[in-house]
Amino acid sequence: MYFIKTPSYLKKIFPDCLWNADTNQKVIYLTFDDGPIPESTPFILKTLRRYNAKATFFCVGDNIEKHQNLLSQIEAENHTVGSHTHNHLSGWTTKNKLYFQNVEQASSLINSRLFRPPYGRITPSQIKHLSQDYTIVMWDILSGDFDESIDAEQCFKNVVENAKNGSIVVFHDNVKSIKKLKILLPLILEYYTKEGFAFEAIQQATHYSLAQ
Repeated sequence: MYFIKTPSYLKKIFPDCLWNADTNQKVIYLTFDDGPIPESTPFILKTLRRYNAKATFFCVGDNIEKHQNLLSQIEAENHTVGSHTHNHLSGWTTKNKLYFQNVEQASSLINSRLFRPPYGRITPSQIKHLSQDYTIVMWDILSGDFDESIDAEQCFKNVVENAKNGSIVVFHDNVKSIKKLKILLPLILEYYTKEGFAFEAIQQATHYSLAQ
C-alpha cells in the first residue's frame, strides 16, 4: 500500500523533510529516483530537453560509479542531483551508522547535500541526524510508475488529479518503470506545459529556500 498524495499529517509529523514548495507560482518539481542507467536515463534527458524542463535526479551511488558518463550528462544539462544512498538501502532495516555512511558515500560522488531515502523509509533518528547536513527531500505526489498493477494512463491520472503549485512528483529512472515512463513522461510534460507550468530542479542547499 502507498499514498498517491502524501497525507498532511505525515508532513506535520516530519516537518524537517521537504515535501513540497509553498508557492503560488505555477511550478512543478519532477524527480527521478534510482538511476543513472543506460536503459532509461538517456530517454528521460532527451524528453526533458524537448520541453526545456529541469528536474532532480536522486542517484544510487553504485549506479553512478558504473555510469559516470550519464551523471556527467545530467549535470551538463543543468539538472540537479542528490543522494539516494550508495546501495538503495531502507532506513527501516539498516543500522544508523551503516545508513549514514552509505548516504555519504553516494553524496561524495556528486558533491550533493540533497538526499531522498529509498522507498521513503527513514526513521526519526535518521532524519534528525541527516537534516543537520542535508535537505531531506520527500514528495507530495507519487506517480505510481513502479506499480506493476497499473498502467501509464492511471499513473498520468495520479499526477494530474493531485499535483498543484509547488508539488514534488516522484518518477523512477530504472528498468522496472521505463516502459510506462516512455508513455507517461511526455504526457505529463505536454499537459503541464499547456497549463502554463514551469518545470524546475530543486536547488542544492542545506535548507531549501522555499517554505515547506
